[in-house]
Amino acid sequence: MKSPVKGNSPVKGNKQVDALVNEGIAARELLVIDDQGNNLGLIKIHQALYEARTRELDLVVVSPDSKPVVAKIMDYSKFRYDQQRKQREMKKNQHVVEVKEIRLSPVIDTHDLETKSKQAIKFLEKGDKVKISLRFKGRMIVHSDQGVKVMEGFIQSLGDAIVVESPVKMEGRQLFATVAPKPTK
Repeated sequence: MKSPVKGNSPVKGNKQVDALVNEGIAARELLVIDDQGNNLGLIKIHQALYEARTRELDLVVVSPDSKPVVAKIMDYSKFRYDQQRKQREMKKNQHVVEVKEIRLSPVIDTHDLETKSKQAIKFLEKGDKVKISLRFKGRMIVHSDQGVKVMEGFIQSLGDAIVVESPVKMEGRQLFATVAPKPTK
């Protein structure tokens, strides 16, 4: 079964692209730029298509909202390939910040606290944010001030290379705080 695409658009099935390439262009007159970057001026659509075909290239709308519509004569498949390659490169180079969680207890021992602190520092050095949570079990909730002291001491143990994004706060039976690495200049 053939694709229901009109014209000889280089990309099949994408209706938005079809509207901006070759016979899919709806404008009657276009401001056309050739493949060398020269301005051919305001010309009719059929003449612009003829120019593109004689050069064995495509007519592509680059500015559909302007008056008059601006189109460029180019190799559309090469243009799309370059755009996709640039997007892949940008995606590869971007760093996604994750939120890692460290769970504490109000009765945590000092050695366990040091171990968790070292783990949190590793997360922060990688550039991730750290969510610190402390859960009260059973009747421990009566001594919530002890939990706040543990959380504040833990945040102090992380050093000066952090920014406290959300200070210690109580939600239900848990204490939460979020820290992030200081932004580098």
